[in-house]
Amino acid sequence: MLLFLLTLLTVVMLAACTANDDAGKEEPAENTDHAEGDAEAAENEDDGKVLRLNNGIEPKSLNPSIGFDSVSWTPLNNLMEGLTRLDEQSTAQPGAAEKWDISEDGKTYTFHIREDANWSNGDPVTAEDFVFAWKLMLDPEQDPPSPAAFLGYFIKGGEAFNSGEGSADDVAVKAVNEKTLEVELEAPTGFFLDLLTNPAFFPIHHQVAEENPTWHAEADSFVSNGPFKLTEWEHESEMVFEKNEEYWDADAVKLDKVHWAMVNDDNTQYQMFERGELDTASIPAEMSDQLIDGDNVFIGDYGGLEFYRFNLTMEPFQNKKIRQAFAYAINRQDIAEFVVKNGVDPAFGFVSPGFTGPSGSDFRDANGDLVTLDEDKAKQLLEEGMKEEGYDELPEVVLSYNTSDTNKAVAETVQDMIKENLGVEIKLENQEWEVFSAAQQDLELQFSRSSFINDYNDPVNFLESFITDSYMNRTGFSNEKYDDLIAKGKSEVDEEKRWEYLYEAEKLLAEEMIILPIRYYNTVALESDKVSGILRHPVGYMDLKYADKQQ
Repeated sequence: MLLFLLTLLTVVMLAACTANDDAGKEEPAENTDHAEGDAEAAENEDDGKVLRLNNGIEPKSLNPSIGFDSVSWTPLNNLMEGLTRLDEQSTAQPGAAEKWDISEDGKTYTFHIREDANWSNGDPVTAEDFVFAWKLMLDPEQDPPSPAAFLGYFIKGGEAFNSGEGSADDVAVKAVNEKTLEVELEAPTGFFLDLLTNPAFFPIHHQVAEENPTWHAEADSFVSNGPFKLTEWEHESEMVFEKNEEYWDADAVKLDKVHWAMVNDDNTQYQMFERGELDTASIPAEMSDQLIDGDNVFIGDYGGLEFYRFNLTMEPFQNKKIRQAFAYAINRQDIAEFVVKNGVDPAFGFVSPGFTGPSGSDFRDANGDLVTLDEDKAKQLLEEGMKEEGYDELPEVVLSYNTSDTNKAVAETVQDMIKENLGVEIKLENQEWEVFSAAQQDLELQFSRSSFINDYNDPVNFLESFITDSYMNRTGFSNEKYDDLIAKGKSEVDEEKRWEYLYEAEKLLAEEMIILPIRYYNTVALESDKVSGILRHPVGYMDLKYADKQQ
C-alpha cells in the first residue's frame, strides 16, 4: 500500500486543531490539472524573489477566527500579525504591539500598538481592530461560529458571552485610545503572550469588515497587516502573496512574492519539486529510504498527537474496560516505525513531548508512559467489560477515518492488531473531510481517527479539549473531577502546583481512556538549497517573514 509521509505544509490530520483537534486536517483535492500551468508560469516569471510552496488544499477560511486548521493557519500567519509573534527561538516577542505592561496581579495586560503598524491599504492598525476581532471570535451569533472561541475564555467575560449567558459588553477588552489596548483576564495566565500568537487573535480591520463582511473571501477585498498581502486567489488552485510595503518591519522581508499551489497528491508535488516548480515538498513513502537522510531534508519537532476517539454514547464504548482493552491491544511502536515512518515517535501518553515544566523536566518524561502494548491485559479487560455489559458477542465496531493513504494504512494496521490481540473483527470506513468532520462533531461516529496540533505552548492546550461540552471533545465524555483539574491547570499561580494538576488530569484521561493515542507529529520537508530562513516552529506556524531565496 502507498504510505505518505507528512510535512508541515501537508500535515494530514482530523479536524480543526487545536488545535484544534485538528488544527490541520486536510482533505485531498483530486484535481491537479493546474500543475503544468504552474510550471509554465514559473518559467515565464521575472518578479524578483518568488518562493514557490504548496498549501495542499484550499484554506478553510482566511477569516482569522474561522480558519482554525493548519491549511488556513500557514497563509494567515504570513498575511497577518497579532500583538505578539514567535521569533527564531519560537518565543513570543513584540509583533503589532511594540511593548506591554502587566499588572501586579497578572490579570491585566495593556498593549501599546506600534505607531507604524498599518494595514495593507495604508490605514493604521488600531486597538479597536483587536476589540472587533476578539469579540467576533466569541460571538455565538457569528455564522459560522468560531471553532477557536474557547481560546478567548481566558479573557474575563469571554466564556459568558460565547455561551449566551453574557453580552459583548462584558468581554473585558477595550480600546483605551487608538493605539492602546487593555485586556483583563479571568485569572493570571502565564502563557497569555504565547496564546496571542495564534491566528484566532489576529486583528480585523473593523471598518472594512463592517462595510463588507466577506472581505476575507477574495484577494481584491482582503486587507492584511503582516509581512505579505494577498494579490491573487484562484480558489481550489493557487494563491499569490506579495511583500506588504505597509508592514512595520517590511525591511526585514526579503521575498518579493510567495506562490502557493494546492496539490494534495504526494507524488505530484514531489515531481513539481524535482522540476523546480516547488521549493519545498514532502517525501513520497516509496522514496523515503533514499531521501530521508539527504542534505536537503528538514526534520524538526511539531507539537501534536494522532489518536482515535471512542464515542461514549454508542455501544460498546460506554464501557471503560472495553475502551482500555482496545488501547492496550495496539503496538504503537510498529505503527510509528513501519507504517507512518518519517522518524515519528509512538505515543504512550497524550501530551506530546516538548513542554518544559518549572522543574526543568519535560512533561512527557515526568508523567511517564500511560498506555503501552499489553496483549494479556487487553484480553482480560475485554472479557471483564463484556461481562459487565452482558455481552456474549461484542456489538459491531466501525472505525472511521478521513480519506488519505496514510490514514488508511494506519487504520488497516489497527484493524489487524485488534483482530490479532483481541479476536475482534472491526470494519473500516473512509469519508471525505467535510462529511467526516461534521459527523464526528455530531457524535455520529463510533470509533474515529483524529488529531491535535497545539495552538499555544502549554500542555493544558491539549488537555482542555476534553472538558465537558468542549468543541474539541467529540466523545460524549463528561467528568466533574477532570473539569476541575483543568480549571486549576489554567488558573493556579504557583507553576509547580499548576503542573501537578495537569499531570493528574492526564492520568485521569488515561484511566478513562476516552481516546486511544497513536503517535506524535514531527515536521519533515525537502527544501531547495536556494531557500533559507523559513521558520517552522515546534508549536506554532510556518513563518516566511525571514525567508530568502537565491536567484
